[in-house]
Amino acid sequence: MRHEPAERILQLACAMQGSRLGLSLSDIESQFRVGRRTAQRLRDAVLRVYPQTEALTDSEQRPRWRIPSTGIVTPGALAAEDIVDLEATARLLRQRNLRKRASALENIARKLKAALPASAQTRLAPDIEVLLEAEGLAMRSGPRPIIREEVVDTIRLAIKQGNELYVHYRSPHSRRSSGRRLHPYGFLLGKQHYLVGVSPDRHPGEARLFALAHIRRVNCLETTFLRDPSFSLQKFAERSFGVFQEEPQDIVWKFSPAVAEAVAEYAFHPSQTIRQQKDGSVLVSFRAGGLMEMCWHLYTWGANVEVVAPVALRDLMKSALSHRNFQVGET
Repeated sequence: MRHEPAERILQLACAMQGSRLGLSLSDIESQFRVGRRTAQRLRDAVLRVYPQTEALTDSEQRPRWRIPSTGIVTPGALAAEDIVDLEATARLLRQRNLRKRASALENIARKLKAALPASAQTRLAPDIEVLLEAEGLAMRSGPRPIIREEVVDTIRLAIKQGNELYVHYRSPHSRRSSGRRLHPYGFLLGKQHYLVGVSPDRHPGEARLFALAHIRRVNCLETTFLRDPSFSLQKFAERSFGVFQEEPQDIVWKFSPAVAEAVAEYAFHPSQTIRQQKDGSVLVSFRAGGLMEMCWHLYTWGANVEVVAPVALRDLMKSALSHRNFQVGET
């Protein structure tokens, strides 16, 4: 498609949609004053962009192509990649136990496919299967939190309406459950899923994390609350390297020249700065909390990373790696 001007492709698509009988290759040659090979390339480009294009045969057994003027799907709005994006995202949500959201996306994908002509569905099916297999999502396994759908639904309702919640929460440390009022502010989703909320009775004005897997029951109360207008979920998340909330610190890591190219393509934190050194090494700096999560991540870089600051992170790494085969350097 990159060989054909977009304007020409759009003009041909409009002509195919405006023709009751469709266009043949001879029609395309005549209308666009091009040769047979160029007419074929233009037709193929339209078929890729407009998968709902119908292939017809006229009374002289010549193939013709037409884009239906009716239907739910707007011409050009749907391709195999669009379906795959929806279905792959749904699989990822289902793997993370967000089953209701996954079902909603799967339902949208089904409706979009159903709106296509049978010929388009047949043409798209192999591409969708290949692309989904390439995503590799269906084969991924591993531990994931179990989250109750009714809990998420109730929290989402309370967030939209500005209502307080009464949450029955099991402490991961004491393993005991207790009830508390919460002002729900939003979700942080990742390997673990959290509710960000303020407990007005215990920690007024202080946003905290509550693991969704530890919420046993939740009730949406009639009482409403005023959300702190200065609170930003994005800024709250950026305080931490992962999800664990600690007082942010100035972080500096030094990566060896051997991994400099990989580091340049890696986003460690939204506030990061990357500085190339004369010896080929790379310094990565940012400000965040969550030292233990940083340790977990730094393990993956092995001996190619050195903790420059803070000292607390360096000591934590040394302690954690005392039984490993690589050491954390010092400046």
